[in-house]
Amino acid sequence: MTHLVFFCGHAGTGKTTVARKLIGPLMKASGSPFCLLDKDTLYGGYSAAAMAMLTGDPNDRDSPLFLQHLRDPEYRGLLDTARDNLELGIGALVVGPLSREVRERRLFDRAWLGVGAQVALRVVWVYTSEELARQRIVERANPNDAYKLAHWDEYRQRRFMPSGEICDDLLMFDTTAPTSADYEALLARIVGEPRAASTMMPPVPV
Repeated sequence: MTHLVFFCGHAGTGKTTVARKLIGPLMKASGSPFCLLDKDTLYGGYSAAAMAMLTGDPNDRDSPLFLQHLRDPEYRGLLDTARDNLELGIGALVVGPLSREVRERRLFDRAWLGVGAQVALRVVWVYTSEELARQRIVERANPNDAYKLAHWDEYRQRRFMPSGEICDDLLMFDTTAPTSADYEALLARIVGEPRAASTMMPPVPV
């Protein structure tokens, strides 16, 4: 069985960091190969070129124009790449905000994803406080975040915390100050082991 694991959440929450910490232990725990598919890595250069041509700002990733015309094609390409790997027997860790897809529970819709029952499907929501997320965004000084910071009041309207039925089967992970035990517990849930078995999982570096 191959695994498709999504690491979703708002900017600055630490999605990529969590995925990178878990990929090695996850391969050991499952005995299967995995690839890491980060939306920004896969499509950052393309989107920069497209936005530079359209608006003159290659770092724009949050304006209405980007969200209307480039967001969805990026995600569709990300999912297509994940599916190609799954068909080759390679698990995929997919990193991207995907907040709309989480809210609408599309990531649990196998027909929408185009994956069958032979794929173990997990969705992790990575979160922290708005204040800490903004601090991390400022500290990493990525030009792609310039629009967010310049229009923070507008951007924060898109931030939300899953609740109610949205949280069914959603693995919540707080990155405010995670410990090794927190990572091991998440790893155990991803590979399908009960929480009590997390101590038997390979150690996860913190």
